[in-house]
Amino acid sequence: MSRRPLIETAQGTRREAFGPQEWGLLVAIAAMWGSSFLFIEIGLEHFGPGVVAFGRVAVGALTLSLLRGSHRPVDRSDLPRVALLGVVWMAAPLLLFPIGQQWIDSSLAGMLNGAVPIFAAVTAAILLRRLPASRQLLGIAVGFLGVVGVLWPATRDADATALGASLVLIAVLCYGVAVNIAVPLQQRYGALPVLLRAQMVALVLLAPAALVSLPNSEFAWSSTLAVVALGFFGTGWAFVAMTTLVGRVGATRGSVAIYFLPVVAIVLGVVFENETIAAISLVGTGLVLAGAYLTSRRE
Repeated sequence: MSRRPLIETAQGTRREAFGPQEWGLLVAIAAMWGSSFLFIEIGLEHFGPGVVAFGRVAVGALTLSLLRGSHRPVDRSDLPRVALLGVVWMAAPLLLFPIGQQWIDSSLAGMLNGAVPIFAAVTAAILLRRLPASRQLLGIAVGFLGVVGVLWPATRDADATALGASLVLIAVLCYGVAVNIAVPLQQRYGALPVLLRAQMVALVLLAPAALVSLPNSEFAWSSTLAVVALGFFGTGWAFVAMTTLVGRVGATRGSVAIYFLPVVAIVLGVVFENETIAAISLVGTGLVLAGAYLTSRRE
């Protein structure tokens, strides 16, 4: 039996404009992942980055394991792809985000995450050897200008801030690759069995980082509850919603859900963390949202 390619064209994706179900999934993703940056920041007040990453994946895997559909079988030939998904969608970025957020604000981390659709489209174009539709390209270009606006304040800060932004961007690149891997897997098996197995792989990979961070961590209810919320919503249900969305509409179009995270991150960062946002970052966020609208239209 011939092996399937690592990333393949999705045949069952919806090419119409987003309907109520797609927009509903998008809003849910934005709310859960947009608030994740605040929960990460609260978790880092008492826990090391490795403990935060391991804890959120552990809670997320436990949440998914309680759902009956998560135990459906997955073809052995697809297990390497599921394992790779555990690396590039969970283990690597979920560790890089809390490390990077030691040097940048949660609101900036949320806005940088808006680059996921750009990396997803570039990855799809390279691996599938097919450019997105013209309207999607326009939306991606507008979104890219928005990301440049978001990044501009970080380029004028200290090296530590630039390092934090760079680590977050590497995590975002991982996300762009991951959503392309997730599409055919979701269409074959659904979100739950794929995500549970991927999160188990991520748990094994994150265990050493958790052990390294443990001596620098101390128990506190605020950080513990933040990590539990992060795992239940941000690593459990948000991944289910995102995997379902990209399975329905494709990686490039589905990833525009990430464009809405900056709005949630900005509001929460300002309200709960007393963070300040540069005016150009707000303009950049507006461009990111405009790019999301253009990308979501009918192909």
